Amino acid sequence: MRFRHPDGSTVHLAYCTNVHPAETLDGVLAQLRDHCEPVRRRLGRDRLGIGLWLAKDAARSLINDPVTLRGLRAELDRRGLEVVTLNGFPYEGFGAEEVKYRVYKPDWADPERLAHTGDLARLLAALLPDDITEGSVSTLPLGWRTHWTEDRDRTARTALGALADRLDALEELTGKSIRIALEPEPGCTVETTADAIGPLTALASHRIGVCVDTCHLATSFEDPATALDALTAAGLTIPKAQLSAALHAEQPRLPEVREALAAFAEPRFLHQTRARTAAGLLGTDDLDEALAGAALPDDTPWRAHFHVPLHAPPAPPLTSTLPVLQEALARLVGGPVPLTRHLEVETYTWQALPPWLRPRSRGQLADGIAAELTLARDLLVDLGLKELP
Repeated sequence: MRFRHPDGSTVHLAYCTNVHPAETLDGVLAQLRDHCEPVRRRLGRDRLGIGLWLAKDAARSLINDPVTLRGLRAELDRRGLEVVTLNGFPYEGFGAEEVKYRVYKPDWADPERLAHTGDLARLLAALLPDDITEGSVSTLPLGWRTHWTEDRDRTARTALGALADRLDALEELTGKSIRIALEPEPGCTVETTADAIGPLTALASHRIGVCVDTCHLATSFEDPATALDALTAAGLTIPKAQLSAALHAEQPRLPEVREALAAFAEPRFLHQTRARTAAGLLGTDDLDEALAGAALPDDTPWRAHFHVPLHAPPAPPLTSTLPVLQEALARLVGGPVPLTRHLEVETYTWQALPPWLRPRSRGQLADGIAAELTLARDLLVDLGLKELP
């Protein structure tokens, strides 16, 4: 979906296909047929943006076979779909029964992360619509915090510098400008937008920037205005933002609140949980850890890294951090010039919701994703953007 910003530039809205993960190219093609095109039809649009997730094997098969890559581009066109951004955070296995810490491997100290991200950049340059010259790829924020040493940090920054050089060369070759966006996430070495400023200021800001995920922003209790103003003041770019909402519990001391939270503690994904105190931010790596012990105070609100559907916050006594998303979006694209032109709805947790909230069919899932995109569209229109055909 495309929107005209009041400054005349185009802002893109997509949804991320990691909600229906596939490890192979055949699986990706099935996604387009079984999920993405039905969502587009529900929205009544001739064209729908998708934030494509390509696992290692799917990406490598496309890199090795230009004919197959052209076939994917033709299939996107045939189904009324377009790609201006890729989600390069998960590497493989995102559809496994247990993902948890595996999603952070390989990290940016591993040469395979550089190789994979370079492949994604080349693929995106080939998949961009003919009238679009800029693409973005989101990626993990260096690595998970444990066992992260100065040597690994130095290696990671060197790899990002090498990637920036490759992206410069790619633009010279193709005329397409691809930018990489590190996505701060609770528990990682770059946990917050503030943590991103130091590592990124020494890198090429025209190539390497920040992906602002509004669920992660809210989980860490970051104030959107403060966070985004600090990035701008540091000269960091925001190639991409992910529109997502976290789980919020106002009174975690209450038995009924803890019972409601326990329904969201599931075995597949990591749900980092945070509480803001006078002494600073306290947290656990997962929601069940927060519920099981005394790691977090229960007299202050908790937020958990669980991407809840934008249009359907959980029933009381829980809620979502949709207001944080709205405030961040107003700052991102509501000003005289957009801070980013790539927006991606990223609710990948539909099948991890409590059983009574999960979609029971492809049709129900498509309905839910279409409802999320409709909410995001309405927020953009309310900010003065005009939806384009």
